[in-house]
Amino acid sequence: MNALDASGAARSRVHDRERRTLEGFGYSCEELDLRDHFAEREELPQRLAGLDLVWVVGGNAFVLARAMTRARFRDALAAQFPRREFTYGGCSAGACVAGPDLRGTDLIDDPAVLPDGYSPTAAPECLGLVPYRIVPHWRSGQPESGSANNAAAHLTEHGLAHRCLRDGEAVNAHDITGPAVRPTPRLPDPGEISRRAPNRWSTRPAGSRRTVISGGAGERRG
Repeated sequence: MNALDASGAARSRVHDRERRTLEGFGYSCEELDLRDHFAEREELPQRLAGLDLVWVVGGNAFVLARAMTRARFRDALAAQFPRREFTYGGCSAGACVAGPDLRGTDLIDDPAVLPDGYSPTAAPECLGLVPYRIVPHWRSGQPESGSANNAAAHLTEHGLAHRCLRDGEAVNAHDITGPAVRPTPRLPDPGEISRRAPNRWSTRPAGSRRTVISGGAGERRG
């Protein structure tokens, strides 16, 4: 939820909505607040080790990336990927931070937003899970869609690898070691698109069995 740390009451509303959605898929949910780990970073890998899924919601991608930097989330996350049952998933800002950097995202989100308790010296570092930038809300009729279209045009103009997603589409990244793609703004290949949930994205190492949220098989913790 840390992308919404500067969003006031909206944070609680989104939390309740996302919890209901995930519980509908059969997950047992708890909030992972990275602010709890700004000082106690050693505990974060242990928290992740007890989870099957980390679901990262939208908001301000720069706030989210700074929270991940302060908590050393990238290192804690990398330690979990050998577990075949573990999934990282996210929408909007949660997808943006999966790329190599937030270039172009400054045309969508304000990089100067700094919630209480955040250090201005914490760089908004990304996770580098895929070798291209995710542009969410592209041509989707959302308030952010115009900015997303501008971001896609900017990335194309500068020859920066990216993938554009309309709301209702997602990328499932099974192979995160492939070469960067430098397309004009376009949708992912048909085999990479899931239409089950709005603008949702997840990534797993090659060979992983479970890459998307699914309902059914008992209670899972996420």
